[in-house]
Order: sequence, then structure tokens, then C-alpha cells
Amino acid sequence: MANLIRSAKSGSDWTANDLLAYNIQISPLTPDEFYGTPLPTVASLSSLDPQLLSGTLNTAGLSDETYRLLQYLDLASRANAGQESAIDDFAREILRAVGYERRGLLLRSRYAIPLLICGDPNRSAQTDVTLIQGSSTVLLVVQEDKTAISTYDPEPQVIAEAIATFQYNNRTRARLGQPVLASMTIPCITMIGTRPIFYLVPVTRELSEAVATAQYPHSPTLVKKCVAALHSRRLSEGMESPDFRQLALRHYTAFRTLAEAHWSAFMIPVEGGN
Repeated sequence: MANLIRSAKSGSDWTANDLLAYNIQISPLTPDEFYGTPLPTVASLSSLDPQLLSGTLNTAGLSDETYRLLQYLDLASRANAGQESAIDDFAREILRAVGYERRGLLLRSRYAIPLLICGDPNRSAQTDVTLIQGSSTVLLVVQEDKTAISTYDPEPQVIAEAIATFQYNNRTRARLGQPVLASMTIPCITMIGTRPIFYLVPVTRELSEAVATAQYPHSPTLVKKCVAALHSRRLSEGMESPDFRQLALRHYTAFRTLAEAHWSAFMIPVEGGN
């Protein structure tokens, strides 16, 4: 793999070959293995409107907020080529609904993160949704697929975005007089239609420098991955199905806690707190 060609390219152009070229491996895990604890039960969703868990746009008595979220879900579930922004909108709104965006943190759409790769400082990794601490630190990135039956693979792209995040966050830390870090585990999500897949991407200085200088890193990078999936469900079926919606929301809730534990290690202290 050390002899694979490495070239300067933006994150949106990364493929599985780039993962091989930089010694990056994906490790699929069960929810128990990924979260280190059993997946929360439906009871953990008690802070959400019960009608969000099982309702449709035709359900009587929906609150305005729940109706709005279900509208986003409906549009995302029916998105065709050229309408991918509907998936981005839904991803942002569902993250907001389950509590990712708290004081001091903002969900941003179509946020480009500079990527130094193969000596080229003019490349970038274009995220679909990003959680940012103020304007200083990227905490989480989301990349969507075109549709559930697309041949497009968002996995290499979201890993490129995690590497760009490491570089960007350390540059920000240096500018602010904070110590740069040797590693950061970047929480990431990909969306296959409305089906989320969750990742923890450990980015080290060795990996970042290998990408920056077109080298093969000696140490492998092991990316943890967890798929929200019900047995015997069609790939094209997502959160429009109430059963899968409840499962996905349980994952989003568990991932929020896990992601916070990782991003708290590289957040920049803010006077007065967040």
C-alpha cells in the first residue's frame, strides 16, 4: 500500500483508494461495542414529543415544531439526485432536536474546512453539516450520500473531513496561544438517505503529516463505525418508518453523549463557559 499513488485532492474526491493510501482501516462494531454500553431504550427519548417518534404529517394534533421536523423528514425521504440539500436540512434539524446544538455551539451547513494535502494548501473538505464551537473549533462533521441506492460513498469523504478538522483545529489553537494536540478523535456521521451511520475517527499528528506530505503512515488508523439498522429492513427505508425512526433517535442520543466525551478533549476553553 505504500506504493499507491497519492495526489492533492479535495475531500469530496476521496475514495476507498485514499483510505488504503494513508493506512486507514474501518472497524464495524455493534452498538454495545461502539458505545461501550447498551443502546438507550425508547424511554431515553422522553424529552422528545411522542408524536415525533411515531407520527406522520397526517397525524392529528401535531405541534408546529413536530410538524416542521416531519416536513424535513418527508422531503429528505423523497430526495432525488439534485435535491440532496433536503437530506442536509434534515440532518441539521434532527441534530438540533436531540440536543447537539447547545449554548456556544452552532450547526452550520456547507462549511468548507481547509485541507493541506500532498503539499497543496489550496484544497478543502466540504462538509454538509458541521457542529462548531463559536468560530474557532470544529466538533462534529456530517456527510450525506445522494440517495440510498447511489454508488457514491460518503465514508472516505467524511474521513477526509475529520483529517481537515484536526489540521484546522490545531491551527486555531496555535493562533489563540493554546497547545496544539497530538491527536483528536473526531465524531462523524454519514447519511444514506435518512439512515445515519456513526463514526469515531482518531486523527493523529502522524496521519495528518502523512496526508500533508504524501507519505504512507507506518501506524494504521482504526476508524470505529456503527450502523443504525433493523434486521430485515430494506436499504431504501429510513426514518419515515416509525420503528426505524425510534431506533435512529436512540442512536443519535447515545452518540451525542459519546461525541461530547471526545470533543470536550479538544474544545478551546471559553471565558465564562458555554
